[in-house]
Amino acid sequence: MQARSIHHLAVVVADLDRAEAFYVGVLGLPVVRRWQDERGAERSVWVGMGEAFLAIELGEGALPRRVDAAPGLHCLALAIDPTDRVAVKNHLVQAGIAIERETAFTVYVRDPDGNVIGLSHYPTPA
Repeated sequence: MQARSIHHLAVVVADLDRAEAFYVGVLGLPVVRRWQDERGAERSVWVGMGEAFLAIELGEGALPRRVDAAPGLHCLALAIDPTDRVAVKNHLVQAGIAIERETAFTVYVRDPDGNVIGLSHYPTPA
């Protein structure tokens, strides 16, 4: 058996509308599908990431936050063009998104639920 590529990732969120505003409104990922629960209420929004997708799933009840040092996936890194780095940073700041840290290749922010999101142009320098 050999896995070929990433099919999809899923993230559990406390507020689906707030998460969609970030992933679609700020990051510009396209909505590819919406899912409802048995009552007809929205429970998931899938957004496109090239050939893969990100499933944004509504959690239930009081949700604990994962600490960065805990085992598990640490970061969702999305590709940006190196020539767009300054524009991406300006867009994030104008949208009220704090830049957590930067490396020579990646700008790191957090989604509304505290998940680390990287915007990366590795291995091409800016």
